[in-house]
Amino acid sequence: MVTTINQKKKRIIRFTMIDKSDQRLRLNLRQLEVFVATAQAGSTRAAAGRIARSQSAASAALAELEAVVGTQLFDRLGRRLLLNENGRALLPRARLLLEQATRLEALFTGDHAAPLHVAASFTIGEYLLPDLVARWTREQPQSRIRLQIANTSEVIAAVAGFDVDLGFIEGLQTHPDLIVRPWLQDELVIVAAPDHVLARRTATARQLGAATWILREHGSGTRQATDHWLLEHLDRQDVGFELGSTEAIKRLVAAGAGLGCLSRHAVAQALQAGWLVEVRTRLPHAVRRLALVMHRDKTLGPSTEAFIGYCMAAYPPVAAAARARA
Repeated sequence: MVTTINQKKKRIIRFTMIDKSDQRLRLNLRQLEVFVATAQAGSTRAAAGRIARSQSAASAALAELEAVVGTQLFDRLGRRLLLNENGRALLPRARLLLEQATRLEALFTGDHAAPLHVAASFTIGEYLLPDLVARWTREQPQSRIRLQIANTSEVIAAVAGFDVDLGFIEGLQTHPDLIVRPWLQDELVIVAAPDHVLARRTATARQLGAATWILREHGSGTRQATDHWLLEHLDRQDVGFELGSTEAIKRLVAAGAGLGCLSRHAVAQALQAGWLVEVRTRLPHAVRRLALVMHRDKTLGPSTEAFIGYCMAAYPPVAAAARARA
C-alpha cells in the first residue's frame, strides 16, 4: 500500500500484486501431438487415426490448445482444417518439442535410439549416400537412418520445417533459418549416346547451342547449376525434355534423344561401362559444392552429430575433389 497526504484529504492507492508463481502451464504434449497430426492430415478424424486416438479426443485436445494459446490455429473449410498464419508459426516449434520429448523418453528405456531422419537431393541420395548409410548401419546397428530423396528445394523446405534432422543439398540455394556446411566438390559433365554426332569430338559453343538438351526440372540443384553454366556461355539452349529423375535422363540420353548435363558422380558408372560418353568442350569446368544443411534452432542429437562427423570423414576435401575428377 502507498499513502499520499496533502492538506485537504488522505488518498489511499492500492496496488494488486500478481504472484506469477501460481500460474500453471496449461499447454501439454498431447495437444501438440494432435495439432501436428491435424496439420499433416487436414482433419481431426484423419489425425486421430495417425496417433491412435478417438476423433472426439483429438477434437477436444485441439480445442484446448487453441484456448490455451488464445487464437485459432486453423481455417475451417467444411470438414477440412487448413493451417492459418498462427498455425504455421506454431508448427515447427511444436514438432521440435515433440521430437525432444521422444528423445527424452528414450533416455531411460534402453531401447534403440530414435531413427535419424535425413533428406538428400537426388545426386547425393542416389549416388553418394547409399554406400555411406550402408557402412554406417553396419558399424552402428543401433542407429537407424530414414532417407528421403527429393530435389534441393524440397530438401531445404523439409529442414526448415523441422520435418527432417539433416539435409544434403547441391548448389547455392539456402534459407535464412538454415546453417549450410560445405561437404564435397562436384563437377557437371555433358554426356551423350556413343553414336551422337557430338560424341568423341570437341563440341563448339554453336554446336552445343543447336543441340537438344535433356535436363532436370526447375527446383533441382543440378538444374540451377546447369543453367548458370550453360546460359553464361551459350547463345541459346534448346531444352527438349525436363525430367525429375537422373536415371531417366541417362536412359533418354543413351537412346539418342539429346545431350544431358549431370553430376560426374551420377554418370561415373555409365561412362565406365560405355553406354554414355562425355562430350568434350572448350567451356570452363563447372564445379559446384555439395553441402549439409541444419536448422539454426535445432539441437542436434548425439546420433546426428556422429553421422555428420562420419560423412565428413568419409570424403575429406582432397579425396572428395579427386573422386569427382576420377
